[in-house]
Amino acid sequence: VQLQASGGGLVQPGGSLRLSCAASGRTFSNYAMGWFRQVPGKEREFVAAISRSGDSISYRNSVRGRFTISRYNARNTVYLQMNSLKPEDAAVYYCAAGAGTRSTTPQDYDYWGQGTQVTVSS
Repeated sequence: VQLQASGGGLVQPGGSLRLSCAASGRTFSNYAMGWFRQVPGKEREFVAAISRSGDSISYRNSVRGRFTISRYNARNTVYLQMNSLKPEDAAVYYCAAGAGTRSTTPQDYDYWGQGTQVTVSS
């Protein structure tokens, strides 16, 4: 599976962004999808994950209620809608695909996109 993330950028605190991750190469609906983020010097951390059918979702506590993960299997795309952004949300965001069930652990994902930078600053 090849993954292409997009939608990052510079936004003021309190603003919104929608990240997209387009998949190609294999049957998208066979994969659970996740979003992770990473800042320099820190480990990659879980943000959100969605099951293959989209009926099961999990979030990092600090983003629950502000971020929404969704997927559109007919378009081979997963989204991350980010609202009420905070400076601590700034990071490189990565999408990932895993052949198992949705997971919060990076090691459970088999394929990764290239990352998209999110900057939250006034």
